[in-house]
Amino acid sequence: MAPIDPCYNPGTQAAALEALLRKLPSPTDPEPERRPRDVRSHAKQLKEREAQQVVAAYRAGATVYELGRRFGIHRNTVSKILKRQGVRMRMGGMSPEQIDEAVNLYQEGWSLARIGKHMGVDGQTVRSRLLERGVKLRPRPGNR
Repeated sequence: MAPIDPCYNPGTQAAALEALLRKLPSPTDPEPERRPRDVRSHAKQLKEREAQQVVAAYRAGATVYELGRRFGIHRNTVSKILKRQGVRMRMGGMSPEQIDEAVNLYQEGWSLARIGKHMGVDGQTVRSRLLERGVKLRPRPGNR
């Protein structure tokens, strides 16, 4: 038989278990009322006519961000619609002229997010293009 550890105190463990048992409902208590589960919303489905409007607006120069806001859908949903319709996506997000303008605006003190909003692209896209141009970025507010 193994020697008993002098630090072992089964009374402490028993008291903890009894405290847990007191928190449990009695087996004779009525079952708690169940709240109805939240119904998850489904992604908005565009009608074929709306999908054609997305395609036409994109071909006319609108960005996926603008179209997402206009139709109340996520930009990724806009991209999926365009791909399903066989539309060739514009890549890069910013022309060389836009990058030049972004560099100037950033040097004037504009934030990446503000420049992105101004140009219809994400702030991270602006950040990437500025870094590619060798622009030294300012520290983020609060990270000084």
